[in-house]
Amino acid sequence: MNEKLLQNLGLTGVQAEIFACLLASGPQKASDIAKKTKRPRGVAYKGLEELIGLGLAIKKEAKAGIAVFAPEHPSNLERVLEQKEKDLAKAKAAFNASLPDLVSAFNLASNKPGVRFYEGEEGIQKSLEDTLTSHEPILTFADIEAVEKNVKEINDIYSKKREKMEIKKRMIVADTPFNRQFLKNFNSTMTEVRFLPKDFYSFNSGVQIYNNKVSYQVISSNNKMAIIIEDKNIYQMNKLLFEYIWTNLTLARPTKDPAIKAEKLNPSDSSQRPNT
Repeated sequence: MNEKLLQNLGLTGVQAEIFACLLASGPQKASDIAKKTKRPRGVAYKGLEELIGLGLAIKKEAKAGIAVFAPEHPSNLERVLEQKEKDLAKAKAAFNASLPDLVSAFNLASNKPGVRFYEGEEGIQKSLEDTLTSHEPILTFADIEAVEKNVKEINDIYSKKREKMEIKKRMIVADTPFNRQFLKNFNSTMTEVRFLPKDFYSFNSGVQIYNNKVSYQVISSNNKMAIIIEDKNIYQMNKLLFEYIWTNLTLARPTKDPAIKAEKLNPSDSSQRPNT
């Protein structure tokens, strides 16, 4: 049998040579197979064991306790091909999952902003998970109603992880009846929330600012996607805008931290501004 064909079906070069030898000559001792394939005996033994594992060879005890190896039916190669197809599918999925990170690394090395784009609920989850690498409080603009209606389960899991990891978050939300009701019983030492004026309405999206990154989540019933931009200048600009807005808003809820007062901060008093 053509050894090249066997390799195309998923066998290594050694496996293909040994299997072809078994098919051509029938049951043989490992030492004979090593001689015919011109492979070291240890390599031949290893190749035979691998073929046995693939269901392409069988080990038999001959006279005087000397083992011989025989080929299994060539139709078993179909299982090898099926496994190769499964492995290829897994490799493709892993590649697709890693490609955004590879592109981001390439862009950063080329002095371009690293940009990663994700679609669907899985994309929302990945973008939120990325914030868990933050070594500073996460700064967030959020539409609580959109989150609760469209990605509640994902956000609940994320929030529990963040709380457990003790990563703090400062969050700005619209002052809507829904948000006020939701935050009525909300209590967390890891999250501080402030309200935008009532003239601001729901916007079906979120922004996370952290670790020289800015991520955007679009969260609606018919459109879910996320974009992560890694660039120091874009991060600094968004952080500055967040801090400017933050210092002019009131707390949305009581807090367990006695150092934080539930009153409007005075922008001119830098001692009252929250640490970043």
